[in-house]
Amino acid sequence: MKQKSAVETELKLRIPATGPYRPLLEALGFREVTAAQAELSVLWDRDGGLRAAGSALRTRRYAGKTRLTWKGPRVPDAILKIRPELETGIEDGESLEAILRALGFEPVLRMQKVRAVWERPELEACLDETPFGCYLELEGEPQAIRAAMESLGLAPDRAEPRSYPELYEAHGLS
Repeated sequence: MKQKSAVETELKLRIPATGPYRPLLEALGFREVTAAQAELSVLWDRDGGLRAAGSALRTRRYAGKTRLTWKGPRVPDAILKIRPELETGIEDGESLEAILRALGFEPVLRMQKVRAVWERPELEACLDETPFGCYLELEGEPQAIRAAMESLGLAPDRAEPRSYPELYEAHGLS
């Protein structure tokens, strides 16, 4: 996939299981770039300021790497989740967490899931297994997302408008 834009555009779809979607993604020209493995994400905040602003600061440990991500407020859209996003790789996750704490940030939510990442030139697909169900995330340009959703036979009513943090909280896992 090309370098990510500073604006994330994605669609999260509820699916019954991830297994049946692997061959479907392959048939649509996706290739698996990261096999299914555990991911740990932690949301950080300072006195609720980021959440109140509709933003998020996340550390993610996945595929042997640590990443720091800031997400800004959502842009209104009927089906897609669109928001500013800046992300960078981190060499030392423990040092990053110590820096965040020194700046007054505290972890406010820990989230675990199993994720496999698939890509084709204009689109990324993630197959996620969470404690509350399975999801397919499509990220890229809106037209490519909608076309892939249709090609996979997924109706718009399968779209999950809530973020993973919102889903964790809704399921009492916060």
